[in-house]
Parts: sequence; structure tokens; C-alpha cells
Amino acid sequence: MAGAATGAVLPAPVQRGLAALAPSPSAVAAVVDASQREFGACRYEALARALPRRIALAQGLGDGGRPEQAANALAALYSTATRLCIKLGDDRLAAVTADRALTAALGGADALTVAEAHRMVSSAWRRQGHQARATDVAIAAARQLAADHTCDMTERLSVQGNLYATAAYTAAKQGDRHTAHALIAEAEATAGQLGHDARLRGSVFGPGQVLLHRISLSHPLGDAGRAVEYARLVDPAALPTAERRARYWIDVARAFDQWGRPERCYRALLAAERAAPQEVRRGAVRAMAAGLLRHDRALPGVRAFAHRTRALT
Repeated sequence: MAGAATGAVLPAPVQRGLAALAPSPSAVAAVVDASQREFGACRYEALARALPRRIALAQGLGDGGRPEQAANALAALYSTATRLCIKLGDDRLAAVTADRALTAALGGADALTVAEAHRMVSSAWRRQGHQARATDVAIAAARQLAADHTCDMTERLSVQGNLYATAAYTAAKQGDRHTAHALIAEAEATAGQLGHDARLRGSVFGPGQVLLHRISLSHPLGDAGRAVEYARLVDPAALPTAERRARYWIDVARAFDQWGRPERCYRALLAAERAAPQEVRRGAVRAMAAGLLRHDRALPGVRAFAHRTRALT
């Protein structure tokens, strides 16, 4: 860290003065938690405005002589930034923030933070079309974490399971049905050890989340009917965050769109909008909304919906 290097040559009184000006660990932990909660609530615009100053605050913690705590906080903030960039469709910036998350995490030397940063790197590679590399990164991180018995078991299982689920979705995007099903089975086994859905380190994992991932990966594999079957097993009202509820409805909409059921697709998109208005401005939703305009006479309000999603300007 730059602050640590500078501190080695500054007079002691100056070092003490810099430490006094640095933010407290509790203040930095609070902004990390706030960022993760804003993401879960789909308050993307507010989060985008707040992240730069929150990242600067975490950097200040390192200048105050707490380099490892600063590194872990920065990794968490950059991981949240990566997830935000993916939501906003900025894949180039997602690659940058994922790389910064991993660089910071390696400086903090916390195995769970490093594993979560690798998940962000995997997602960034997938978004750039490098599915095989993305799958390998997530699997390697999951296996490395599984061998680490120094972590809290609940947190380890949560992060490990999300890595397997991410790898499964990436394999599905590659059209590798066998690998996708094998990896989601690994995620399901991990969730079985966890026993319940838990929100840890800004992400949610558990048996219910595996079911959501099964819906998600059915779409790229062309299994719309199976996605709908899985969707019927989910109570969307019980999902823990607005982001998860909106993602559920968007995946249901994708399944009905793929199945050629425009009315059911539209109803699912409206449910996603009710759950999280900012979530339906994503590119995938805009594409579905634009397609639904062919049925505007049979779908009251669809043109207004397309305007709200910015499919029409």
C-alpha cells in the first residue's frame, strides 16, 4: 500500500497525525455493509454515486496503518462494484474492478475475500466471452477454499457454493450441459451442508439459491419448460433481497419468452419491475420488452413498460 511505504520514511509525529486523520475500521465496515445492502436492494444509481468516495475512505484506512483491513475492505467494495458494472452492462469496467478486487484481496490475505474476488474475476471473464477460462477460475477457487479449514464453516460453504453455482451458469452459457449439471450438483451438495439460505459477505447462498441458479442455467441450455418447473417450486416473496426477487422474475420471463408465451413473459417482467424498478433497465430486459412490442395490441401497457425500461426512447 502507498501509505505504508510512505510511512516508513515520515517522521513519527507525522505518522501519528496521518493515523489520527484516517477513518476508523468501524466507519469503513459500515460503508462496505451499506454498499452490499444497496446492491441487494437494487439501488444502483445511489450505489454508483457513493462507491468512489467509499473506496477512497477504505484506502484511507491503509494510510492510517491498517493495510490488511484496508485491503479486505477495498476487495469487498471492488467486488460490489463489479456486480454493479455487470448489472449496468459495463463489461469493460467490470473487468477492471474485478482485477482490483483480486489484487486488494491478495493483499489482505483473507481466504474468503480472495475466493469471492475470484468469483468476480470469473464473472468478468464470462461477460467477455471467455467461458472456459471463467469456469476454470471459479472451480479452482472453490476447490482451494474447500481445502481451507481455517475459515468459519458457514461462510466457507456459502462462498464455495456460490463459486460452484457461478461456474455452473458459465458452463451452461458455453452450452456444456454435462459440466453445468455436474457443477450445480456440487453447489447443491454444498448447500445441503449449509442447510439454509444465508446472506454473508453481501451474497446469498443456500438450497433456495441453488434452485434459482437452476432456473437461470436452464435458459442458455434451451430448457424453458424445465425452468418453469423449477420456478414453480420457489416462493418469490420469501426471497431475501429485492435483487434476488427481481432476478427470479426476469429468469421466469426469459423462460416464457423462449417458450413463445408473450403474455406470461410480460406478466413476469411487470413483477420484476414491482420488485426492483432499476433492475428492469438491464439490456436483457430491454431486449425482451422490445420483442413484446410486436404484441402491443394484446398486452395493455407494454409500450409504456418499454419506455420505462428504456427499450423505447
